[in-house]
Amino acid sequence: MQNRIIPIAAAQPLRQLKRQGPKGRRPGEQALAEVRQLLGDASRQPDLLIEHLHKLQDHFGHLSAAHLSALAQEMRLAQSEVYEVASFYHHFDIVKEGEDAPQALTVRVCDGIACELAGAQQLLQKLPGLLGREVRVIAAPCIGRCEQAPAAVVGQKPVPCATTQKVVECVKEGATRHEPEGYMGLSQYRAAGGYKMLEQCLSGARDVEAVIGTMENSGLRGLGGAGFPTGRKWRIVRNEPAPRLMAVNIDEGEPGTFKDRVYLERDPHRFLEGMLIAAWAVGIDAIYIYLRDEYHGCRELLQQELARLAADPPSKGLPRIELRRGAGAYICGEESAMIESIEGKRGMPRLRPPYVAQVGLFGRPTLEHNFETLYWVRELLERGPEWFASKGANGRKGLRSFSVSGRVRNPGVKLAPAGVTIQELIDEYCGGMADGHEFYGYLPGGASGGILPASMNEIPLDFDTLQPYGCFIGSAAVVVLSDQDSAVGAARNLMRFFRDESCGQCTPCRAGTAKALALINQPKWDLPLLAELSQVMRDASICGLGQAAPNPVDCVVKYFPHELA
Repeated sequence: MQNRIIPIAAAQPLRQLKRQGPKGRRPGEQALAEVRQLLGDASRQPDLLIEHLHKLQDHFGHLSAAHLSALAQEMRLAQSEVYEVASFYHHFDIVKEGEDAPQALTVRVCDGIACELAGAQQLLQKLPGLLGREVRVIAAPCIGRCEQAPAAVVGQKPVPCATTQKVVECVKEGATRHEPEGYMGLSQYRAAGGYKMLEQCLSGARDVEAVIGTMENSGLRGLGGAGFPTGRKWRIVRNEPAPRLMAVNIDEGEPGTFKDRVYLERDPHRFLEGMLIAAWAVGIDAIYIYLRDEYHGCRELLQQELARLAADPPSKGLPRIELRRGAGAYICGEESAMIESIEGKRGMPRLRPPYVAQVGLFGRPTLEHNFETLYWVRELLERGPEWFASKGANGRKGLRSFSVSGRVRNPGVKLAPAGVTIQELIDEYCGGMADGHEFYGYLPGGASGGILPASMNEIPLDFDTLQPYGCFIGSAAVVVLSDQDSAVGAARNLMRFFRDESCGQCTPCRAGTAKALALINQPKWDLPLLAELSQVMRDASICGLGQAAPNPVDCVVKYFPHELA
């Protein structure tokens, strides 16, 4: 996959060129009528561009040139803006004039690190011949089902632990939608004491200062990777002038990460209650939830439960909640929940590192949170800060949800003390290594967190403990390698992901990831050139992707030199 066009949302000068609506040839009357009918009474405000592109893609199966032109006219945007946003994302299929539309059904096979270890390439080789020309089979970047590797998606329906037989049967049955099931709905959640904590907050039985103090004293930090102290973040944003916004990130596009999906599929209202408590404590006017598009079942689930909550809220005066849908891109997250801006100020770049985003986003103070951070709020307030702080191991504090995949017997989300070692995680939480596999190495923090050998198995896994080794924990996505794998192979898979997911906005990342992949695909690595390239990418890339992309390569050179001999 080649680097995609820079999203117009990040290209400031182009934004100044159009305020009078789109220029160029007028769209066909039929296409314009179809777009208007499909959008209905929905707002045409610019921040809904991706939502409206989804409507076209879902309805027609692709984005034709005529429909893109009509959408630009209807939303009073430049055609270049609509095209460049649509062309940035994996899940939009643009069909230019004279081109054939893609097949009606697409099967995506994840080729992320965990799925590649489990045989994804064999699926990609065999499925086209089995499914025929009427079905499109394509490789997809990580889809957040690493514990179910190899994973595939038929239309919108995930196929866990996919085999050719499972995928073929799913296609024959026409099973292309993912209907949520088996989760705790609103009535069950309330019956188990849900929303009582929020009601205590809203009624005045709990004091704002006491609630924020509990969060501060617990030591809870942002669990999306940056690790900013939660209570401090609440206090900072609360002290900013109103109106204030909240953006919630449920993107977790880092290969190896799937904890948010697992928790959301089981107990969505625990997250929603924590979100509303945070909104109350900080004084939030509107909440934007950004959900990755690969989580189709979670989207259905959230739409249903948010509607039920709105019909029967714990109290009057809840903030406005908007669910925004991703479209298959790694570099987005909280800020893409409000891509463009609010109040028509369409100016902020999307690709700024999230850890500097506590205040001042989009012209308004904005509280940004990962899903899991909010998931723990209710329990922390019920049990007290000492409960959470006492759960650590090896001198650390708190709990971490580790997404464990790869060569272990029982992969999945493992709730373990912060500071647990990889050996403890494998032996005590994952049932040991998979049959026939010996522990060889591990990724402690997903694709960008580096690679360590099995001999370094006693390092506490937590914030700030892995940096001395050139690694970091990030969102606690752990991928375990065995003696049947190689660190070189893992690094090639990860750098391919970074190359494909680079937004292209800055040269060090855009060119650096492609050059690094070309260099490590060679039988003999040019170590001096790789070291120079790594330093340039770290020093000059404008966001975390380019700055962290060299980590796997550097770790191979440092910890697995025998593979390069």
